[in-house]
Amino acid sequence: MDLVSLQGWLDNASFAVLFVTMLLYWGGTAFPRVPYLAILGTGGMAIANLCMATLLASRWIEAGYFPLSNLYESLFFLAWGITAVHLVVENMSRSRLVGAVTSPVAMSITAFAALSLPSKMQSAEPLVPALKSNWLMMHVSVMLLSYAALLVGALLAIAFLVVTRGQNVELRGSSVGTGAYRDSRRQLRRSSETEPVLAMAADNSSTEKQSAGGTAVLDAVATSAPAAVKPLSPQRLSLADTLDNISYRTIGLGFPLLTIGIIAGAVWANEAWGSYWSWDPKETWALITWLVFAAYLHARITRGWQGRRPAILAASGFIVVWVCYLGVNILGKGLHSYGWFF
Repeated sequence: MDLVSLQGWLDNASFAVLFVTMLLYWGGTAFPRVPYLAILGTGGMAIANLCMATLLASRWIEAGYFPLSNLYESLFFLAWGITAVHLVVENMSRSRLVGAVTSPVAMSITAFAALSLPSKMQSAEPLVPALKSNWLMMHVSVMLLSYAALLVGALLAIAFLVVTRGQNVELRGSSVGTGAYRDSRRQLRRSSETEPVLAMAADNSSTEKQSAGGTAVLDAVATSAPAAVKPLSPQRLSLADTLDNISYRTIGLGFPLLTIGIIAGAVWANEAWGSYWSWDPKETWALITWLVFAAYLHARITRGWQGRRPAILAASGFIVVWVCYLGVNILGKGLHSYGWFF
């Protein structure tokens, strides 16, 4: 079997494995008491990751350059990055819901690359002069890895919003990486600090109810709070806390990579075109993406935001990343356009 036939077999195998993996994760989420579904899902994601790595390596050997020169190669590199980040995140969170949200995205990327792109765009071609640079590997690989991490973090934020039903819940996870959280007054506290207070409140509740004034206040709180929103179960709160924490850490990994990738791209642009920044549509949307996730991290670290508000900001970043990566490349006209539709 020659390398071209091997690549055709590997891209279809990656799609098929990811499709089955998606069904396994969805089945594991629907039937949590079936333990082997989660194990099979993790194994399927690892197999798909290996298939895509082999595909990219074979194209590297065939073409003689790092396989990131066209849309087909970058899509498979992005899907490989998402599966790699997924394996790390799943090991950290121990939650099946991670695979339920990441596997459909990875599967859709491989389906688009293997089944939708014209055959001309799938074949390896000689590099144009501007791409014959060591910066090709540095800039594009780091940017795509940052996209992978940011997309996974944004997907976990979307999952958080679904699990919490959009409610503004108070979490006890880490917003600053120290195991602490911010209370309603934005003061930094640890989870253990609230336990005596809550216990004291529970012990004194019967005493407070004996007084007329105390009865009025406590009855008002007791009757109004449950009527406003349906409380979440402890299992949902624990899952939401995990998703919020892992989403924050994953985006915290992707943002420095995005920063390094943008800087590397500016240096490469100066070498190739004589200008660090030319406000190309791709460059503009890369800056917008950077600002969105910079605002997310600023809100988490400086303002102490947790829960719904930063999750909404991260969820919007999911759309921004796709516009930056794929939208301007296909629909826009500029130095980074693939020119499929226009």
